[in-house]
Parts: sequence; structure tokens; C-alpha cells
Amino acid sequence: MKTVTAFVGSARKRGVTYAATRQFLDNLQSFGDVAGEIVFLSDFNLGVCRGCKSCFVRGEECCPFKDDRDVLIEKMMTSDGVVFASPNYSFQVSAIMKTLLDRLGFVFHRPRFHGKTFSGIVVQGIHGGGKIVKYLEFVGGGLGFNVVKGSCITALEPMAEKDRLKMGEALARQSRMFHEQLLEPAHPVPSIFHLMVFRMSRTSMKLMLGSDNRDYTYYRDHGWFESDYYYTTRLGLLKKVVGAIFDWMAARMFKQREA
Repeated sequence: MKTVTAFVGSARKRGVTYAATRQFLDNLQSFGDVAGEIVFLSDFNLGVCRGCKSCFVRGEECCPFKDDRDVLIEKMMTSDGVVFASPNYSFQVSAIMKTLLDRLGFVFHRPRFHGKTFSGIVVQGIHGGGKIVKYLEFVGGGLGFNVVKGSCITALEPMAEKDRLKMGEALARQSRMFHEQLLEPAHPVPSIFHLMVFRMSRTSMKLMLGSDNRDYTYYRDHGWFESDYYYTTRLGLLKKVVGAIFDWMAARMFKQREA
């Protein structure tokens, strides 16, 4: 049985964002091997990031806020799949969804959701949601998830039958792809882009930071300074060579900066 948790960034518990999320999870659960849960971010206490960088440098446990951030992270860690669902507010995710993403900033430095499936749902009245879906997909990749293409649902309230049918079709496709990804090997061979991000990040951290920095110790303790990638994987000859080139490029950039 796979567990999927959907985090909803709308305070309206019976709006279109909830309806879309509920339908998506119902679709998944119809496959018979998925259990879903909806989590409303508005039910949790989340402080707005102060930009103190304590989580980056000293560790996330040094955050001045003692709120529900870690409760939400634990829900993600114990799930096989995660969905971020948000209304389109001022051409971006809702404020409470952005607050969560900002509080996850240290995870972009130290990704930890590898092997888990992710997707996004954006609901809008008129325009701009497609870019927000792409933003959420980028975010999911940065956090370490295996990303499935999300959906942008356009509908006004009360929903017209035409919009309801379009939403159903979009969510049916998305849930089918999401379920297929849940059943795929958890740790796929990385793309060239993801390999570049890892190798250049790790080499830069190794050269620029020291043991007094949490990013450095996190990479060191996970063996990432020596590994091919975040997790054990078999790279072909081409990617091994390209990976070494990315390490060299990062080292060269560091030397030029120090010169």
C-alpha cells in the first residue's frame, strides 16, 4: 500500500482547490493500492521566514520558530507521494503555500525526498496558473522528488459542467501518471541536468565551506563528496565522464573566484 499526502494551500475547505485535490486522491485510491490524506496548511502554525539563515548554516533545528514546520516535513517523509495544491493568488501560489516553501529553503540545499513521487495542482479563475504549475514542478525536483507533470484547473464558482468535465479529464491523466511513477523504481538514473546540479553543488560546498557549516557536514556525513549522485545508481560511461567535467568546472570556478 502506497501513501500519498496532499498539502492544500487554500483556507477554503470546500472550494475548487479542495474539490480538485479530493478528486485526484479518489482517482489514485481507485487503483486499490493507494491510501490518501489531505492536509490543509491553514490548520497548522507556520511562521514567516525571517531570513536569518540559521537553518542553512547551523541546522534546521536552530530555526527561531518552534512551530509546525517539522510536523509537515515528517508527513512528507513518511509518504510515498506528495502533492502541493494551491489556488492562483496574484499569479503565484497562495501565501501559506509560499510560507511553507520558504521554510523548506534548507531542503533545497540538502535534498531529502529522493525516491518519493511529487506533483502539483493549481486552480485558477482566469489566467497564469500554467507557470505556477511549472514552478511547483521545479520546486519538487529541487526538494529531491521524482516529479510528475501537474495540472492547472481553470474554473469559476459555481463550476460550469464544461469546466467540471475538463477538470475530471486533466486529473484522470495526472493521477494515472502519478500512480505509474509510484510503481516505478524509486531511484532512477539522473538526467544530465540533475547530475550537473549535484556535482557542481557538492564540489562547490567541499571547496568553499568547512565543518562549521551544516551543508558541508550533511554532504560529508551522507558520503556525497565521494558518491556519483545523491543515491546509489549506475551511471553509464558518458555520464561518468560528464560528471567528472562538472566537478572540474566547479573547482575551476572556485579557483577563479579566489584569484
